[in-house]
Amino acid sequence: MFSIGELSKRTKVKVPTIRYYEEMGLLSAPERTEGNQRRYTNEGLERLSFIRHARDLGFSIEAISSLIKLQQHPDRSCEAATDIASSQLAEVRAKIKRLRALEKELARISKGCDGRGMVEDCYVLASLADHSRCDREH
Repeated sequence: MFSIGELSKRTKVKVPTIRYYEEMGLLSAPERTEGNQRRYTNEGLERLSFIRHARDLGFSIEAISSLIKLQQHPDRSCEAATDIASSQLAEVRAKIKRLRALEKELARISKGCDGRGMVEDCYVLASLADHSRCDREH
């Protein structure tokens, strides 16, 4: 059995976040001692590790909740889990595409100013003040 502090140390999830996951129903409410302290089992540790890993991969709370519900039915097809992961992958790819566009625009803006002039003539500041100076939408 683990205290909430020990669970936090082992999973690198902050105590308030653990409590939040309990409130959201992602993590089952643990047993309590006579002093009302939470006591988590290995199952709680494994569940929190799962949640942490899924959050690290960018899954939403809703997606994680769906994945946890799927885990409770080991005899079912894993198609829904694959769909959830594929959806997350599509979101990550879309973010990467947006970030690459931002990178190109920032590189272009940065190259427009050598840093030797005066602020009143700064291309970086002028570009930030006037979106129409951008080459593309971002």
